Amino acid sequence: MKIAVGCDPNAEAYKQEMMDFIKSLGHEVTDFGSDDVIYAHVAIRVAEAVAAKEYDRGILFCGTGIGVMLAANKVKGAYAANINNVYSAQRACLSNNCNIITLGSQVTGDMLGKELIEAYLDCNYVYNERSGKKVDAIVDYEQQHAV
Repeated sequence: MKIAVGCDPNAEAYKQEMMDFIKSLGHEVTDFGSDDVIYAHVAIRVAEAVAAKEYDRGILFCGTGIGVMLAANKVKGAYAANINNVYSAQRACLSNNCNIITLGSQVTGDMLGKELIEAYLDCNYVYNERSGKKVDAIVDYEQQHAV
């Protein structure tokens, strides 16, 4: 898969370690940077690229993962989830068809971060009776109300 990643300056070292890990799993990684202290800028660039299907998925990092999640979710077609356990990482993909995950470099240890990323990247969303209609409702609302 082609993975877009980005972060704020505080998460640069964490992002670099996670990028090396993602590459070790056999994925292609593009770094959207970390120099801008306004983390929303990089989060939006990653989200736009993922929503445009230039990348299969995105992974964003900041101190908690919350700020970059909020920014990414403002982009039409971007569906970001802040994850902190393996089950949520899997369900972000399997139940919610999220195309971006966010992690907090100050609250998620290195080993857990790697487990979360691997769990997320190992999943593929398949439309199904249980989750499909829920995802459809989110997308339909966005189509009707997004600017």
